[in-house]
Amino acid sequence: MQTVIHATVGRTYCPAVHQARRRAARQEDGATVTWDVYEPTVPSQLDGDYTIAVCPGIANSSESTYVRSLVSLACSQGYRCIVLNHLGVLRHVKVTSPRVFRYGKTDEYHLMLTKFHEMHPDSKLLLVGFSMGGNIVCKYLGENRQRPPNILGALSICQGYDAVRGLQFLLGWNNLARLYLFSMTENMRSVILRHKEALLTDEVKRKYNIDERRVLSAATLPELDEVYTRHIFGFRSVEELYRADSCANYLQNIDVPMIFINARDDPIIHQDILSIPQEFAKTHPKSLFIETEHGGHLGYYDGGYIIPQDVTWLDRTVVSLVTALANLA
Repeated sequence: MQTVIHATVGRTYCPAVHQARRRAARQEDGATVTWDVYEPTVPSQLDGDYTIAVCPGIANSSESTYVRSLVSLACSQGYRCIVLNHLGVLRHVKVTSPRVFRYGKTDEYHLMLTKFHEMHPDSKLLLVGFSMGGNIVCKYLGENRQRPPNILGALSICQGYDAVRGLQFLLGWNNLARLYLFSMTENMRSVILRHKEALLTDEVKRKYNIDERRVLSAATLPELDEVYTRHIFGFRSVEELYRADSCANYLQNIDVPMIFINARDDPIIHQDILSIPQEFAKTHPKSLFIETEHGGHLGYYDGGYIIPQDVTWLDRTVVSLVTALANLA
């Protein structure tokens, strides 16, 4: 219920967010990556300059209400926020390469952090990822790549850790999981169709062996990834794609403080998968796994019978935990 309420009427009265500065940069394949920068509205209570780097969930951006509510609260507590806009999600930003975002592709997030660090070398970074964004943040921290040196820690919220295992559960009907899978599939397909002139040209379809009719008729994410995503990114199978994208295969390399939040009644993330962050927290110092009894998937309904409060328990908790990470450093 919390998941449904927040997805339909939740946070209707989202707190106002002051005007952001939009930044953009090109990747080697021509993709245009954009992110928004929100300056703090009050002086920081901490000693130094701190920035929260947000990676939203699937088909989301800085315009998503749950992102805006967190940004509004964080800026009012003295934090700067930068928010990645996943490729293809913003309707008024053209796609300039034959691809959009991917569940575990970290290059866009890395580009945002790198460019930001060049402009603000003294700002300390605190990474926050929601759902798919949590997977991207964790995978990014576990990859063998050079990162900005001022990352203090990270927070992952309601992510699924292992795409191979997660999709097996989503294909069932427990807790109406199949309906959520249908919704995510439609969101992904709408992004592709919105930028059809760049993503499904005759040249692209010929080069990557894509059948547009199968893309339009795919009923689930695995089917869509089979006929589109794996071809675009050069994977031999969907399972190979999912294994490459799952942060569970990279967690052992994370060497910064890490906090995970998951709800036990999340209809998208099966309880069996939560053993992954549990084991991580047991074996890694300066890590924490928070499992709430209720909350759904990015729901965490707070206050009111129909419409929740503008700022929810999750918003307050994220800012509190980010502050703890900053003080830990």
